[in-house]
Amino acid sequence: MSEPTAFAVTHPGLETILAAELSAIGAVPQAPTPGGVEFPFTPELLARANLCLRTAGRILVRVAEFHARTFAELERHLLRISWDRWLPAGAPAHVRVTTKKSKLYHERALVERFAMAITARCPKTSILAARGEAEAESHDPDSTLQRFVVRVFRDQVTVSVDTSGALLHRRGYRVDQAKAPLRETLAAGLVLGSGWSGATPLVDPMCGSGTIPIEAALLARRIPPGWRRTFAFERWPEMRDGSMARVRAELEERILPRAPAPIVGTDRDDGAIAAAVVNAERAGVAGDIEFRRAPISALAPPPGPGVLMVNPPYGGRIGDAGNLRDLYAQLGNVARRVAGGWDLVMIGADRALERQVGLAWRELLRTENGGIPIRFLAASVPTP
Repeated sequence: MSEPTAFAVTHPGLETILAAELSAIGAVPQAPTPGGVEFPFTPELLARANLCLRTAGRILVRVAEFHARTFAELERHLLRISWDRWLPAGAPAHVRVTTKKSKLYHERALVERFAMAITARCPKTSILAARGEAEAESHDPDSTLQRFVVRVFRDQVTVSVDTSGALLHRRGYRVDQAKAPLRETLAAGLVLGSGWSGATPLVDPMCGSGTIPIEAALLARRIPPGWRRTFAFERWPEMRDGSMARVRAELEERILPRAPAPIVGTDRDDGAIAAAVVNAERAGVAGDIEFRRAPISALAPPPGPGVLMVNPPYGGRIGDAGNLRDLYAQLGNVARRVAGGWDLVMIGADRALERQVGLAWRELLRTENGGIPIRFLAASVPTP
């Protein structure tokens, strides 16, 4: 079998941003495909990818790819895989199988063949096939569970091993959250997609539990998003070469003591601000962000120009879109009054609401949030 390759999974629409992130950590990304980007596998790149990629949800290593139309063919290929390369002794394994348009369509029977092949090489391994139990455990960064992802499409079998453990948006800092929280990877995608580098002020006037300002502060200070957590691949036998320790030491030297420019988060809800402060403290960036309770009408940005960055409610989860027109109009009016010369970067999900802001939007990219199609938008706020 050929040497495995790695695959970074992301939100649809963020593949180009993810490819740029991979280039920045020294990987050579392949052409983006829907849902992710492939790159060469080495222990060092695996460490960098899990620690540093801000828009990746999971890093997989593609262990094997082959054609199989019968269970005999499948078993023959599975017995050739070096499962002990990816499984620490005695660690439990979970096999998740999806199959479509293939002769081998019975998922339970497929899982049984994988369990047989894995335990043939790793006899002390227990196989967890129950989706609920295994999925819940895989969200614990400290779990010893090793997850394998299998896709069978048109009789082509792709076997991948999960390197991340808990999904990478689980940075480890968000305990308290407001309503309809924005996933960390999407917030980071918004920051990166806007082109903001940390050199100019950033203000979120509807910060909720603080995800956008916190992700901005992590970026500005060069703190890797995965800095405060562990990963499944760290338990692999071949990762005992010290790659993780070397990468961590190198990255630690690059971390800045403070964010170069002001970062501000405001919200009208006391509970949201309290949650944001706690989350920022856990992320190690509390000293880089000024959180305060204030309505949009009281927006007072620091000296700029800079970026207003906001994820406003768009009716899918909080309230009715018909009641949000005034909020969007107020956002535009306040921006023109106090933030002339700044950029406004916004997540939009309703073009009618977007028009209420009264600015000339340019679309940065399209993706989705909780199954809702959204757009990343940017506009220049005119100077009075």
